[in-house]
Amino acid sequence: MNVSYRWLRAIAPAIEDAPETLAERLASRGAPVESLEPVGEGLEGVIVGRVVSVRRHPNADRLSLCEVDDGENVVQVVCGAPVIHEGACYPFARPGVTLPGGIKLKKAKIRGEVSNGMLCSERELGLGRDASGILRLPGDFTPGQSLIEALGLDDVRLDVEVTANRGDLLSHVGVAREAAPGGVADLELPELPGAPCVELDYARDEACARAGDVEVRIDAPELCPRYLGAVVRGVEVGPSPAWLQARLRAAGAQPINNVVDATNYVLLELGQPMHAFDLDRLAGGRIVVRRAAEGEPITTLDDEERTLTSSMLAICDGERPVAVAGVMGGADSEVRAETTDVLLECALFEPKSVRATRRALGLSTDASYRFERGVDPEGLERALERCVALVLAVAGGRVDGPVLDVNTRPFEPFSVRVRPSRVHAVLGIPFEPARIGELLEPLGFGVERAGDDALDVRVPGFRSYDVTREIDVIEEVARVHGYDGFPETLGPSRPSSVPDHALFALEADLRALLVARGLLEAQNPPFVGDADGDVRVLNPVSAVEGHLRRAVL
Repeated sequence: MNVSYRWLRAIAPAIEDAPETLAERLASRGAPVESLEPVGEGLEGVIVGRVVSVRRHPNADRLSLCEVDDGENVVQVVCGAPVIHEGACYPFARPGVTLPGGIKLKKAKIRGEVSNGMLCSERELGLGRDASGILRLPGDFTPGQSLIEALGLDDVRLDVEVTANRGDLLSHVGVAREAAPGGVADLELPELPGAPCVELDYARDEACARAGDVEVRIDAPELCPRYLGAVVRGVEVGPSPAWLQARLRAAGAQPINNVVDATNYVLLELGQPMHAFDLDRLAGGRIVVRRAAEGEPITTLDDEERTLTSSMLAICDGERPVAVAGVMGGADSEVRAETTDVLLECALFEPKSVRATRRALGLSTDASYRFERGVDPEGLERALERCVALVLAVAGGRVDGPVLDVNTRPFEPFSVRVRPSRVHAVLGIPFEPARIGELLEPLGFGVERAGDDALDVRVPGFRSYDVTREIDVIEEVARVHGYDGFPETLGPSRPSSVPDHALFALEADLRALLVARGLLEAQNPPFVGDADGDVRVLNPVSAVEGHLRRAVL
């Protein structure tokens, strides 16, 4: 999980530790940090340049001559980008600067014209995959300004190792909850620039919800407990503002367009995968969550045609699949430059189903990585409202009608009974009930007394997949207390008083008796050569013993 240090502190301002100290704190909680990487590394010499004028290169049809203001002088630059806007700002590298790919620039003559540096693309800067044109910087910048400062790349990226059972850590909020001194009490979602106050209405149903000409239906409730769809009309798809692009890049994501970037922002912030459909491309204005038909085809967003099976869950419109549930959307319904109306998906899928589908298709995505570990069943509405507000802020538009909320199996919060005496027996030191509450409540657990030696621990939705037993809660107590906080000396203990099984005792007596009579015991290995074996081993220990024998003798 790539975590932006600045984003983390925006969510939990109480975090005052330096990145290195923060990494140690996370490691002590069971989430070691693999690396600390300055986000703007390699871009120290790149600045903001403003194109003053553009004219065609006299000796080349596909090249342009640009006059670029670098903050000190106006210099001539030869550029091969197909589109360059006068007055716009772009990343500019002077001669002598080394780009992240190792290319060192120098003053050069191209087709008879001098080029004093280079206007750079995303790929040349290591900020994305787009190499078709130079990177236009949205917003107002000062020529000569550091690109790192302009794009908000003065940040540190933490590569946090997350174990398979801790899907709650696959978000900035989840990591902040572990890192903040006060836990959940220190968390507050940062304000979204320009976002309106969003209060959504909901049209709820157990199987099918309708509003206007849009319908959402779940035909496979065992694989999709809940699906929410919000319609936003009148959006203008384009580049995201600089602050949003900076947040995504700092977390290792690549900006695509303002609508898609909004869904990715929510995924990285809250851990809830989102998807945006072009509503006009959904046949019948309908979303049907069903098992795919055997052999049903879909072209996914990576432009690969894939064949689905009846064991896979598909998101379909009135005619065909438009997404592989929990894994990847379809190319036919993706948000494009001409899109004006979108349907935002926020859903809960069965982890085992997503994992099996991902493996069968050989396709792993940020969404599947989270769904197969389990996303917060109590956080869907918050994530959707956050995404809607962000779309309205960066792409405009208006919410049309209520959110279609089909909830086939409502999540039921549960509690785990924990005995302080058992905590003492397992961990070796006593923990008072009040102390147990102090350790668990910052993580979002609720703790109530249920007797002299009993606590009811209410498990939050984001931990409902891995904390289900008393021993799981005891592990949380030990983890938050700190493993280095336990005494180094071993406490008193006694051997088990459970007697051996009577047959084990009989076997030992018989062995001793037979050995006393001069017999020897031989334990023959089951692996033999081809001539003596009956069953071929797929993965033999050695080539000369590649078969299993049927009889011991």
